[in-house]
Amino acid sequence: MEASRIPMTRQGYEKLKAEIDRLQNEVMVEAEKRVAKARAEGDLRENAEYHAARESLALIQEKLAQLYEKLRRAYIVEVEESPPDVVAMGRKVVLRDLETDELETYTLVGLGEENYAEGKILVSSPLAQAILGKRKGDQVSFQAPMGMIHLEIVDVLPADGST
Repeated sequence: MEASRIPMTRQGYEKLKAEIDRLQNEVMVEAEKRVAKARAEGDLRENAEYHAARESLALIQEKLAQLYEKLRRAYIVEVEESPPDVVAMGRKVVLRDLETDELETYTLVGLGEENYAEGKILVSSPLAQAILGKRKGDQVSFQAPMGMIHLEIVDVLPADGST
């Protein structure tokens, strides 16, 4: 069965490639040096440093395998392909909660780019799915774990916030 494709912005794709490069060319090299140094210390059966270094190397290799799988499944979503006033991946969206009148700003991003502290939410999240394709002035409602949420799209901006 084919694993599902992962939408990413170009920035997220480049960030993923940079992380792979860093792990391969810096972290992995250092881990391999630690294994070699520990191996040189003698009896491997009772060499805790050797076993720890090997375990660390295995974890790095597993992380690399996961990142390569994400890269293999990734496809880049070009923000420029949709009209500038339409909510789309890679866009910043200002929302007003119709019950509390509070404003929130979110940027819709792909897997691995999310950072909730910075307002970067997954394009596959219930909130993002409710507002995708909508325009400034549209109202949306969606079911959240805490109940129905009613929002108005106040503005749609490029991810960098420029107008």
